[in-house]
Amino acid sequence: MFYVLWFFLCNYVSSDKSEQVMWLKEVICLRFEVEKFIVQAQNEREIVCFGFNNTFTEMRKNLFYLFLLLIPVANNASIREFALDVEENEDIYSFVNSTETGLSNDVFKLAIKGLKKLENNGKLQNPNIITIVDYSQSSKNKRLYVIDLKNKSLLFNTYVAHGRNTGDEFAKDFSNEFGSYKSSLGFYITQNPIIGSHTGFSLMINGVEKGINDNAEKRAIIIHSADYATEDFIKKYGRLGRSFGCPVLPPDLNKPIIETIKGGTCLFIYNSDESYICSSSLLN
Repeated sequence: MFYVLWFFLCNYVSSDKSEQVMWLKEVICLRFEVEKFIVQAQNEREIVCFGFNNTFTEMRKNLFYLFLLLIPVANNASIREFALDVEENEDIYSFVNSTETGLSNDVFKLAIKGLKKLENNGKLQNPNIITIVDYSQSSKNKRLYVIDLKNKSLLFNTYVAHGRNTGDEFAKDFSNEFGSYKSSLGFYITQNPIIGSHTGFSLMINGVEKGINDNAEKRAIIIHSADYATEDFIKKYGRLGRSFGCPVLPPDLNKPIIETIKGGTCLFIYNSDESYICSSSLLN
């Protein structure tokens, strides 16, 4: 069966070996996902396929053959377009010196993946700006990144605090619940600036992932500034202070960052939390 698939890839999809490998990996990943689903379903009830009872092995074979029939035959133009997108993202990553600033390429790729889906769904007014908060890093690190994708430049790289019940130096626990005082992961769309009675110049953000961060507005989760999100605070206490769940910036950069990212740009708050990564509709 492997050789049949390889013949199909060589003759109908692409003559480029790297592209053939890419397609083969996609098919194999699809197969593994289906097998996991079948195992789960098999534990619950008898599986019936194509009008007759199949054994588990036969079921796997039939589904694999079915996937082969459903593989889209990509023309050269679409393959080139995909390759150009990948190359452009790698180019942007290298231009903003993300490795030197602590932002991993994997996190950057996840952020771009979600942004592209939001852009394709018409959710973003300005898809050229993306803000990434990497809560997998220590709060002693400058873990907020504002990137201009169009001009391939890193506009801001600074400190950002997390929620008080999310963790001390490291962010570990996340919640979408009111009163949790925890940060919420996922993708947001920035709204308009406001003047808060306690927070001053702030930015409203709309959580777009249901069950993950869609209570942000009800919880009054906004971007604002505080003295506990500064390098001086780190020197005194060994880490940043913590918020009621808001991403909090240093006072001197609060307004410039808000003015840059306001009005329909993408904000991605990341942590290597498996439950989020597996359940996010924008990443899967």
